[in-house]
Parts: sequence; structure tokens; C-alpha cells
Amino acid sequence: MSGRGSARRAALVTAAVLGVALVVVIAVTTPWTPLPEPPGGRSPVDPTAGLSPAQVELAESFVAAMRPASLASLLLGLAVSALLGLTRAGARLVRGVAAPLGGGWVWQVLLGVLALAVVGRLVTLPLAAYGEVVRHRYGLSTRSWGLWLRDVGVSTAIDAGLTAVGVLVLVLLARRLPRMWWAWAGAGAAALVVVGSFLWPVLMEPAFNRFEPLAAGQLRTDLLELAEENGTPVQDVLVSDASRRTTALNAYVSGFGSTRRIVLYDTVLDRLPDAQIESIVAHELGHVATDDVLSGTLIGALGAGAGAAALGWLLTSPVLLRRAGADGPADPRVVPLLLFLLAVGTLLSTPVQNVVSRHVEERADVQALDLTRDPAAFSDLQRDLAGANLSDPDPPAAWHWFFGSHPTVAQRLAMADDWARLERP
Repeated sequence: MSGRGSARRAALVTAAVLGVALVVVIAVTTPWTPLPEPPGGRSPVDPTAGLSPAQVELAESFVAAMRPASLASLLLGLAVSALLGLTRAGARLVRGVAAPLGGGWVWQVLLGVLALAVVGRLVTLPLAAYGEVVRHRYGLSTRSWGLWLRDVGVSTAIDAGLTAVGVLVLVLLARRLPRMWWAWAGAGAAALVVVGSFLWPVLMEPAFNRFEPLAAGQLRTDLLELAEENGTPVQDVLVSDASRRTTALNAYVSGFGSTRRIVLYDTVLDRLPDAQIESIVAHELGHVATDDVLSGTLIGALGAGAGAAALGWLLTSPVLLRRAGADGPADPRVVPLLLFLLAVGTLLSTPVQNVVSRHVEERADVQALDLTRDPAAFSDLQRDLAGANLSDPDPPAAWHWFFGSHPTVAQRLAMADDWARLERP
């Protein structure tokens, strides 16, 4: 018993140490003030972001229809996860789905994760369908219901498959290394975050979209030159067939080194002038120039290690194990409890991730302005993006604090005004 107690204390201490390291890395790497304050103070934030009253009303109507459903889906999914993870119902489900194949622990883990993922998806599917109806109603979605179901199925299968493999490794470690499994799991999770950052864009993007090179022309030449000027040359400029699913506007840079490429939604080419396309690409190149993916990967790796150590402490709690009907982390019946704890950890970390993300996105905006020297195109782009994506220009503060991964449109326009004031002679 003393051995188990010391291992449990070691897990808690490790989680605390890695948690402190995570806080330090976040504090040091986050660009808390990407742009100095100009003489005379910051520009005032216009809550309408210069959008017409009709545009503001339409955006507010859309988010008013979506926010309750999004919140309900989040809470419902968490409630179902808690029901299965904190009662013996989840343990019975794990054993039941594996029984036809002999009930071995490997099948319990693999099929248990799959069953739990399917249950969670089915419970929230009506709300997801409602969200798709709303997006169709407001002209944001162009997907057929067949394509929507295909996307739901593919994303569920990918998530469930990757989760099942990860949980299987964790349970295997707990069976082979009962005292220090969490340390090996943490190292593996951190390594997986690093590898996934490099491989995910290359392996996963083709599962949902098709890509074609942007036709030769002035825009392609300008974008390639923009990347060179930024010090981040790209291999290619691709166009994604995003219009099969949405009318939203977006672009991004994915890959590393020889796999780095600019990706434009085809909707961007259809609806934005070249100056605005260069501005949105300059923002994405800004992320590359400041190594945002690498710093995010470091933060993710530390978070994964701290999370694994915390699981080493929580999954040996007699109270939690008794409620879940499991004997310990080596028991496959612990899977529902494990997934519930992961869901809670994800929820609790969301506002922290988004606080960091908002500052990182603001720095990328500043990088874009420094690169293009065109605040007018930047501001026009932000308004066009807000109008096309039906973004609320001034969302409720609490909602934006928890869920907002980017500055609001109104904040971005005020920042562009600040940049222009600082650049004036």
C-alpha cells in the first residue's frame, strides 16, 4: 500500500512541477503586447466594427440561434460522459461490447472507446443537425445532408480510432508498469503532440478536402514573393474546394520546410480582391515567421505531460475507481472514467488556450501589417470576413473570454488604426 501511495504522490508532484513549467512557458512565450501603445492612447473600439446595421443584425441573429445549441451540446456531451464515467454504466458498456469477441482486455479497450465515442456523438447529433440547419438557413453551409453525414462519420472514426490507440497504450503501460505508467504515458503523449504537429496537416487535410495548385498568374507570383519577403518560402500555393461545404472565407499555411504551402479556400478567390487575399495570407505567414506552431507544440507537450501525471493521481483514487466500477488504471473498465477526466481537462484548459491564442493572433495581425504595409486592405478584409462568416463584431465579454480564439473584429480594426498611427511620420 505504501508503494502505491508513494507512486501516487510522485504523480501529483510531477503534475504540479510540469504545471508550473507550463505556466512559465506560457508567460514567457505569449506576446502580451504585440503592438506598443501609440501617442495619445489606444484607438477606441467601435462595437459595430463599421458594419452596416443590417449586417450587425444578421450576425447577431445568427449567433443568437447558434450559441444556445453550442452550449447545450457541450454540456450534454459532458453530462453523458460523466454518467458513463462516474457510474458503473460505463464499465458495463465496455464489457458488453467486447463480450461477443471473448471479452479480452484489448477488445474491451478498443471497442469500449469506439462505443463511448458513438454514444457521445449520437446524443449530441440532433444539436449538430440543428446547427447545420441554421448554417444552411443563413447561407453559411453548402453541404448536402449526405456530405454532412459523411463528414460526421469520418471525423468520429478518426477521433475514435486515434483515441482508442492512445488509451490502449495507456492501459498496456499500466498493466506492465503499474507504479510509473503515467510517466511513460506522459512522455509518449508529449512526443505524440510534437509528431502530430508536423504530420496532422499533411495526413488529415486530404480526408476532407481536395487541393489544386493555384493557376499561374500575378496573384500566385505575389503570394510566393510575399512568403520569400517574410523569410518563410513555401513550396506551393494550393486552392481547397471548401465551397463544397461552406461559403465562409479562410486561408492558412500548413506543413513545414519542404511541405510548407499556402492554402486558399476557393471562396476567397471568388469573393476577395487580390490586396485582401495578400493580407489574409500575410497574417498566416506571420504565424510561421514567429514560430507559433513550435511554441504551441511546446506548450501542448508540457500540457500533455502534466495531464498524464494528473491522470496517474486521479486514476488511483479509491473514490473515483469505486464509482466507476474499476480496479485501477490497468482495468479496461476504467476507460469511461479516463475519457470523462480528459473531457473535463479539455474544458478547463479551453479559456487558458484561448487567452494565449488571442494574443498570438494579434501578433500575426501586426506581422501582416508590417509585411503588406496596407492597413486599408487589412481593415476591409476584416469587415468582409465578418460579413461573410457572420461573426459577431462585439460578442459578450464572458463568452469571448471562454470561447474566443481570436480578437473580435472591432478589436482588430482598432489595432489596425493604432498601427497606422504609429507608422505616421
